[in-house]
Amino acid sequence: MGKGFFQIPTAYNEPVKSYAPGTSEREEVLKQYNEYYNATIDVPLYIGSEEIRTGNTKPLSPPHEHKHIVGNYHLAEKSHVEKAIANCLESREKWANLTWEQRAAIFLKAAELIAGPYRAKINAATMMAQSKTIHQAETDAACEFIDFLRFNVEFMSQIYAEQPESDEGIWNRVEYRPLEGFVYAVTPFNFTAIAGNLPTCMAMMGNVVVWKPSDSQIFSAKVIIDVLKEAGLPDGVINVVYGDPVMITNTVLASPDFSGLHFTGSTFVFKELWKQIGNNIHHYKTYPRIVGETGGKDFILAHPTAKPAQVATAITRGAFEFQGQKCSAASRVYLPKSTADQILELVKADIASFNKPGSPADMSNFITAVIHEGSFDKLAKYIDQAKTDKNVEIIAGGGHDKSVGYFIEPTVILTKDPKYTTMCTELFGPVVTVYVYDDKDWSDTLTLIDGTSEYALTGAVLSTDRYAIDEATKALQNSAGNFYINDKPTGAVVGQQPFGGARASGTNDKAGSVQNLLRWISPRLIKETFVSPEDYRYPFLG
Repeated sequence: MGKGFFQIPTAYNEPVKSYAPGTSEREEVLKQYNEYYNATIDVPLYIGSEEIRTGNTKPLSPPHEHKHIVGNYHLAEKSHVEKAIANCLESREKWANLTWEQRAAIFLKAAELIAGPYRAKINAATMMAQSKTIHQAETDAACEFIDFLRFNVEFMSQIYAEQPESDEGIWNRVEYRPLEGFVYAVTPFNFTAIAGNLPTCMAMMGNVVVWKPSDSQIFSAKVIIDVLKEAGLPDGVINVVYGDPVMITNTVLASPDFSGLHFTGSTFVFKELWKQIGNNIHHYKTYPRIVGETGGKDFILAHPTAKPAQVATAITRGAFEFQGQKCSAASRVYLPKSTADQILELVKADIASFNKPGSPADMSNFITAVIHEGSFDKLAKYIDQAKTDKNVEIIAGGGHDKSVGYFIEPTVILTKDPKYTTMCTELFGPVVTVYVYDDKDWSDTLTLIDGTSEYALTGAVLSTDRYAIDEATKALQNSAGNFYINDKPTGAVVGQQPFGGARASGTNDKAGSVQNLLRWISPRLIKETFVSPEDYRYPFLG
């Protein structure tokens, strides 16, 4: 600690701005969006103090207007990844030995920069890069990322304050060391906050990081880098590379100094990385920590006593916000026969009230584009298949068009088969599948839900019957790491609902909590005896 036991500023959740017509924040973010839209950025690799431009570039385009180029990013070669690792290792000792309050100050400053001068920049970049509406960008890129930074500093201070008991003549203390070597952050396209949190939470605990953002999130990742530089993060603490993910990962995992993986992405990729780390285990200096948050096939279950309007709103928001591109998005729904028609009519009315999918710069749009052509083609294939399959009916949406942007209409599939493909397979788009159960089969439906998916990330039950809520909570305890009662299964808030799931959904290390930060430290117990014994004999020897 050095010169004091310091109290950090109390963490609090950043208030969400409305961006209502006529507000200053609405005008500011639209101005920034237009500036980005009419410019061309050039994003280098960030390795140590260098900004490296390899000349081998790929274009950056908005998903909602994929023919428009807003920038380019430079691709790393193997030598650049090796250089990033070397910079981590060169920077490690100085960074690890920096007193914790100095590290805390950097990330607290980053939070204030995002809350203030960078708010419009990070939101507009997220609108551009990931085709998020301003509300989705604000709650993610601004507020959630700010919350991660503030609360992680508070959690860090709590960890350091946790100390063992001492005894007469003995002082026991624990120091929380960063992991030996360097760590690797692999981040997804769908949340700017996750992209920022994975490398920064590890760096906050004294680790040095190689960070590979998603190719589809590089535009907003550039803003994160700008914020961290202005906040005073030393060169070499977080080194940023883009390019061939297999080459980058193989190079990182081949290093004997690799000590941890923080991953958010697909289940298949995470399992392959775990296997690769296992195959290399004899090569590493230490057992690497592996933390991953992967896929979901998240459910909404309505009890016969649930209020139809509340269920319908949970479906509309849970399934279609950000085009369903959330690991937590509702993608399978179970409705009781007695109220299903009423609920579905309300959902169809909600969808009918949406504008056609368009640009997030038009703030009357609730739906924009999916992230890229690969995602579009996958979703279109499942939708078109549902149009021909038996026992399946598309009752809303079903359209798709990629001529301008990767636009998929919000789609509701009604199936008589509870194990139909789209009830089981993660789609990651604005498609939700509904199964109607007989009211008398409520308890059996709980068993059905638990056994339908390999995933266990989020789920929701809506009911006004407390006995039914209790039954569902117990029966579905292994079906969701985040379980919601009378709400949609999305929108976890840092400091309130630590996020993560089990089964094929990840290691459930709960981002936005003490549990996650504990994975990135290695405790060392120090026992000091003040008066050491000078005779080996114990009293029992006489």
